[in-house]
Amino acid sequence: MIDLANKQVLVVGLGNRGRPMCEYLHRHGATVTGVDHTDHPVLRAAVAALREAGIKIELGVSALPNRWFDFAVISPGVPPGSALMKALEKTDVPVIGELELGFQQTKCLALAIAGTNGKGTTAEMVERILTHAHRKTIVAGHAGQSVCAVADQTHELDYLILQVNALQLERVETLRPSVAVVLNLGWDFQERFATADDYARVVAKVFQNQQSFDWAIVQSEALARLRSLGVKPRAKIVTFSATDESADIHLERGLLLSRLDDWAGPLLNMDQCRVRGPHNAENLMAALAVGRALRIPLDQMIETLKTYDAGAHRCELVAEVNDVQFINDSKATNLDALDKALRAARPGHAGQPNVWLIAGGVDRGESFHDVGPQIAQRVKGAFLIGECSDKVRAAWGLFTPCTAVGSLLEAVTVAANSASAGDVVLLSPACPSFDQFRNYQQRGEEFCAAVKTISRGVNDEHPNKPGRISVGQKSETE
Repeated sequence: MIDLANKQVLVVGLGNRGRPMCEYLHRHGATVTGVDHTDHPVLRAAVAALREAGIKIELGVSALPNRWFDFAVISPGVPPGSALMKALEKTDVPVIGELELGFQQTKCLALAIAGTNGKGTTAEMVERILTHAHRKTIVAGHAGQSVCAVADQTHELDYLILQVNALQLERVETLRPSVAVVLNLGWDFQERFATADDYARVVAKVFQNQQSFDWAIVQSEALARLRSLGVKPRAKIVTFSATDESADIHLERGLLLSRLDDWAGPLLNMDQCRVRGPHNAENLMAALAVGRALRIPLDQMIETLKTYDAGAHRCELVAEVNDVQFINDSKATNLDALDKALRAARPGHAGQPNVWLIAGGVDRGESFHDVGPQIAQRVKGAFLIGECSDKVRAAWGLFTPCTAVGSLLEAVTVAANSASAGDVVLLSPACPSFDQFRNYQQRGEEFCAAVKTISRGVNDEHPNKPGRISVGQKSETE
């Protein structure tokens, strides 16, 4: 653990990760200087409290402050090629990442959940299992609260659940979770990682400091990929998969089955759960494996997982109107997440495409043509929004009819008018939202509002129509 008292510390990046770092360092006796290359009214308002506390803040800068620092902490969103990072590389100031700082300050066992997609859902499942078993825990990391924001609470916890992405793992040095999970290995953050192999190697850093008595819980396909790259976890390994029957825990005809020597047999029936799709089956398998590693009785885990609902923006059924489902998967910000959403959507009649897809947003260098075969198999038509709509249309145009539209509201309206009974209108953008929205949450909320308006109009026009269902209500088959 770094002794922070009287240290001179530079924090680079003052977003949602950088500000809690400044507060934590200041609270523990460090003299803190925070810098950011941007300078806009929202950020100025956000850092006002830091300035009032006596923290030095410099916005809109490309050069480092002209003073000496004991070390620098980098927010995960700061790209390595930025002017500030290039300037830092020319100094001898030691550099660590936000996750590294937070982990070094924690005072309980850590569980880490990594991978391209499903981290938030699996973290919530594990949190639910532990809380139900009367273990004290908190989820922190990538999509939730910063690790630094909860570090002072960890002396009261049994476990800290870390939901971590590749950007956070880039700069870890001492991270050693007692249980580490890798859910899958798509290629995310293509603007930061030149190849899919580079991305996979960084995700694998979640295992690098584990010992033989720790646990590595890995999707079997991801493990095979890591082994091909020379990555061999030292911890005890448990594999899971929705498609590989040789995995320690696998999916077979809706059942999660285990072949582990002391845990063999059926674990959970997906029909008894509220979540759907093979991707959620894998999230459940991973959560069960974590619980097993922590010696939580199976019956206690099953009791709480059956009632788990993934919540907003994750393949969320918003409404079903005249047998057309409207699904909000706004959190799908990469191609792997889109692929999983398409596989989870209800099938069309006789296997025909039945999905009207709404996609698009910020271009992060994704190879959109990679999902072409799945688009051809499942998608009736795609309505494209955002700055990368032309690129997506060029990639998907051979697989399904594609139409660029001016707004999300227009996309929802046109998709609803195009849909017929048995179809699905799916918002699964495969892109970040920052070109048109503050975040994926706002994008999902606007989708829900548009669906609510459409549903209200249909219900008012046909108040007694069979199969009519209110917005947000689950159908009886869900």
